[in-house]
Amino acid sequence: MSQNRVVEGRMVDAKGLAELVEEGSVMEAESISDADRDCPECGGNVLSVGYMPSVTEFVTGYKCQDCPWSADDRE
Repeated sequence: MSQNRVVEGRMVDAKGLAELVEEGSVMEAESISDADRDCPECGGNVLSVGYMPSVTEFVTGYKCQDCPWSADDRE
């Protein structure tokens, strides 16, 4: 069971974090972890979450806890 984390002042679970990165709904998400890197925009803490936006795709998403910056590991 993944723990909830505060992101941009809101409490989110793994699926909620994945949906922030994806900017839409996702099928399934794994637990949230610290990405061990700083946000390139504000220097804040970055979280990572693995998720499935579709049946055939698995993506690792990254989201700053303090600002709107996000990214994923797609080519």
